[in-house]
Amino acid sequence: MSNIDKIKETAANAEDKIKETASTAEDMARKVWLAGLGAYGKGYEEIKGRIEALSTDSNKLFDELVVKGQKLETEGKGKFKEVKNEVVAKTEIDSRIETVRTKLGLNNTENEQKIEELSSKIDALTAAVVKLAAKPAAKPVAKTTAKPATKAADKKS
Repeated sequence: MSNIDKIKETAANAEDKIKETASTAEDMARKVWLAGLGAYGKGYEEIKGRIEALSTDSNKLFDELVVKGQKLETEGKGKFKEVKNEVVAKTEIDSRIETVRTKLGLNNTENEQKIEELSSKIDALTAAVVKLAAKPAAKPVAKTTAKPATKAADKKS
């Protein structure tokens, strides 16, 4: 074999090695690409699963909150009715008490005013009597002699 044949053979071997290396690099690049794509797909599926779980959990939580709200609403309506009945009962009792007081004349402010007026008049009269009693008698009171009653006058009565 001549040198040229050896160089051709070496060149062919080198060319085969370059093609093989290029093929290996291409395979490696493709595998890296596929690994990245697989990672993306796996991440997508995991996120999708979590979103579905959260959606299910949030729907479940929402349903639980609705049930709790209905329960509280029912309890609230019950309490409202109790308080309303108590207020109505108290109002009825107050109304009855007011009616009895009115019938007895205890709520009559007009009577209270009249009593106040009469009390002030009595106070004024008392003061006038005290003044009159304190003044010395200006004129002596003349004594009148009474005539004896006759028997005929007694018989008429």
